[in-house]
Formats: sequence, C-alpha cells, structure tokens
Amino acid sequence: MLNVSINSKLGSLDMHLEFAVPSRGVTAIFGRSGAGKSTLINYIAGIISPDNARITLQDKVLTDTVTQEVLPAEKRKIGYVFQDARLFPHYTVAGNLNYGRPSQQKNDEQYQHIVNLLDLRDLLQRYPTHLSGGEKQRVAIGRALLSQPELLLMDEPLASLDTPRKQELIPYLNRLAKEINIPILYVSHSLEEVIQLADQMLLLDKGIILQAGSVESVWSSSEMSPWLQGDSRSSLFKATLSHHHEAYAMSCVQISDDHHLWVRHLNTPVGAQLRFRVRANEVSLVKQKPDYSSIRNILPVTVKRVIPADEESMEVELNVGGVTLWSHITRWAADDLGLAKGDSIFAQIKGVSVTHDDWSDR
Repeated sequence: MLNVSINSKLGSLDMHLEFAVPSRGVTAIFGRSGAGKSTLINYIAGIISPDNARITLQDKVLTDTVTQEVLPAEKRKIGYVFQDARLFPHYTVAGNLNYGRPSQQKNDEQYQHIVNLLDLRDLLQRYPTHLSGGEKQRVAIGRALLSQPELLLMDEPLASLDTPRKQELIPYLNRLAKEINIPILYVSHSLEEVIQLADQMLLLDKGIILQAGSVESVWSSSEMSPWLQGDSRSSLFKATLSHHHEAYAMSCVQISDDHHLWVRHLNTPVGAQLRFRVRANEVSLVKQKPDYSSIRNILPVTVKRVIPADEESMEVELNVGGVTLWSHITRWAADDLGLAKGDSIFAQIKGVSVTHDDWSDR
C-alpha cells in the first residue's frame, strides 16, 4: 500500500493532502489543469522534494521530512510512464525494453510475460521511428514494468494520442491492471479514460483532495457536478451479471434484490460484477408504466430532486434500489409531469453501456 501525506508549496500551488492507495488496481488522479496532479506524482517519484511530507510504499519510507529520510528517485523501485514515450531512438524495441536490466535477465520469464502482455513480439526488431504513437507507449509501459517496480506512475499516457490510438491502447491498459500485482497511479484529465480504467479515484483541485473513493462514489458526489452537467450528465454504478436470456442475445444484471436491467449479451461469467453507465439523456420519465413498449428497461424510481440544467432543460435525480440515476428532460416535460421530491414514477432507460469489469482475478 502507498501512504501519502504532503503539505508543501511549489510556486503558486499550495498542496495539502493525505490518502492511501490499495496494493493493486488503478487509482485515477483527476482534476483541472493546475490542480497538482503531475506535481503529486513527481513528489512520490522523488523527482521534486516536498517541504513537509511522509510517503511510504509497502512499509518502506520514500520521504520523511521530519526524520530527513529521503530515498533517491533511482532507488524507489517506481516505474514512470510519461505523456511521450521517451524511447531511445538508436535502440530497437528489444533494446529499449532491456535498457538498464542486468544482462542475465535479458530474456527471462518476466520479459516474455511483458512482451506477450503488451503484444510486442512483432515489434522487437523495429526502431522507434517505425512505431505508431500507441506502439511507442506500449514499449514505454513495458520498459517501466521490466524495471520490476513496486508502484507504477502514469502521467497522462494517452494525452498525445489521437482517438483511434487511445482506443487501441486502452485494452492493453485494462489487461495490465488485471495482471500486474502492484498499485498504479494514473493521472488523467479524461473522464472516459477514468471510467474505463480506474477502480479508485482522487479528485484534486488546487492541491487538495475534494473527494476520494471508488470511481462510482466520486462520480455521484456533488464535487463532480462541474464536469457532469447537461448533456454530459450520466450515472455510474456496479451491478452483477445474473443470467442470460434463453431466446435473445441479452443478459440480465442485478442492481439490487428488486431491480435489474437487460443489456446486450455479455461474454462474461454469471456472478461477474461490472460497471455500467447510463447517460441522463437516455432516461425518459413516465408517471404510469406503459403496458407495451419497445424499451426493455422500465424501472420504478423515486424522485430525489429536480434542478435546472439550463433555460430549456432540467436534471432529475432519481433513486432506484439505492443507486442514483439521472434523467435530463425538457422544462416542458418537467412541468407536464409536475415532479416533486418523493414522487414514485417510472424511468425508461434506452441505453446502458459497460465501462469496466471486475470479473477477472484482481
């Protein structure tokens, strides 16, 4: 486990935070530009020195300004992946992967595992100039892992890539998170990356933590509202795969004992827990459940609050089996429905997407 306590000033940034990171899985560090995301991981890596801090990793002291114990960056056993791959142009992929490793370890079991994990075998004899952006980042990640780190830091590793390359790399990062038994701190300004990759989330603003916890809990917090308004509003929750439909390519997932959703067939084991996302503009509201509808998911819900989104629309916060569900509707519709806190109505959910799964052994 990584434990961090920092009180430090760097330029105009005053950082005051304290948190712990689980021994495995991905913890996203999210926030606006200037929030202190990169500064935080540079303190952890030992690249810059904090004024007042105690940072420990697996009971090993990395920084303790009280006792003046400061482990040099090169001895911290931390892998670091930057926005740009920073590969050596005169080395092949194999040379970059093996850079700094003892000669007796050049082709060991760990090397083979990382090469297979990141699908690098066909690239080993290429030079960086002949790699795509996504391929370069896979090599950079492999090189960081082959240093046998106890912690992996990733500073917006997809920021320099176009959308197709990002989508190409995300499955590798997901596989990495499931197979590598170390904590990963992932800095990002992209909510799409966070919900696809992270288990935990730290929301930073001006050097302090506004909210921390599971991605779902942070997502539903009031502190996330500036990023989730209007058409961007969505609900994030976990549900368990219950069973598959006998006749149709659909799967049933259980939100609570009394509430379930039908989604497109999932090729995952029954009992798997997955993260789902429902966009607010995919949720319409009715006061009475229709007898016939093409929409498969019509759930009884309770109105928690109704708030203005803009001049023409409203956001309705709903409760369904203990899970928060948002609906984005017009003011006209809200006026017609006459919604008030505590009302029992029905939500028609037109679209549900899977964003993250926990079914493999993590």
